[in-house]
Amino acid sequence: PRVPPQVVAVAARDLSRAQEFARRLGVPRAYGSYRELAQDPDVDVVYVGVVNPAHLPTGRLFLAAGRAVLMEKPMAVGAREVSELVATARERGVFLMEGFWTRFFPAWERLRALAAGGALGTPLVFRGSLGFNLSGVERLREPGLAGGALLDLGGYGLQMALALLGGAPQSLRAHGVLHPTGGSCPISGSLEVPDPQQGGSCPISGSLEVPDPQQGGPAPFRGPWSHMNCPTELLWGGRREVFPLPPPSEPLNFPHGTGLRFEAQHVRECLLQGLTESPVMPLAESELIAQLLDQARGQVGTLGP
Repeated sequence: PRVPPQVVAVAARDLSRAQEFARRLGVPRAYGSYRELAQDPDVDVVYVGVVNPAHLPTGRLFLAAGRAVLMEKPMAVGAREVSELVATARERGVFLMEGFWTRFFPAWERLRALAAGGALGTPLVFRGSLGFNLSGVERLREPGLAGGALLDLGGYGLQMALALLGGAPQSLRAHGVLHPTGGSCPISGSLEVPDPQQGGSCPISGSLEVPDPQQGGPAPFRGPWSHMNCPTELLWGGRREVFPLPPPSEPLNFPHGTGLRFEAQHVRECLLQGLTESPVMPLAESELIAQLLDQARGQVGTLGP
């Protein structure tokens, strides 16, 4: 039966943090380990938002326990780890999806419909640019935490280009600037992904130091203008279409945070239909994105073991 979704439990490595979160938001149970959460019989699906290197072991833990997983992007650190998670999900017959929330915003769905219906003509060029001043976020600087512009931002442009232009690119060129401390975390980078069908180009850039207009889309289409990764408006054909988000009930950690509900709603619909992967963000595409990011990290000089 369709019962309203509920947050029934939260877990953290520090029990006191989990308890504080649960108290503030009225979550019934708090755990000091992810294993305890995995064993909770009332949990159907888990949103995993741990640091990047913990995605693989934490994802395997929940999948092995039969819990559906919405994994924050990147799915894992590198194509090998992503393939391992995908194989585990398929062997267990458990739902797994990478959390590229962009794909579930109404503005993005409208963009895909426009492109599929021919309203934008034949897209030959995709431009994507995403930048924030995150110089104070240590997680993105520590080499052991697998942060940096490519893993944390580069995937947004890649997933948009793949969805709108279609198919795996024939080649990829990446450029980047490494952190001055010598760590293996690029603070800026760009990708050029030639369109496999039309021979066009897809220049994509990301920065963890410099804010930019945060726009992306197939030229001459302009948009999503307001935050490429979480769009709320489109500019095309001389018109402007706005897709407002519901107001937040809590202070937001980042712009347009209430838009996270759209991917959560999609996961719920998939589970109600008995699906083990999303038709909108399929696992094969997560594997392709990871392979492309591995190529980019190798060219920039940040591909770890």
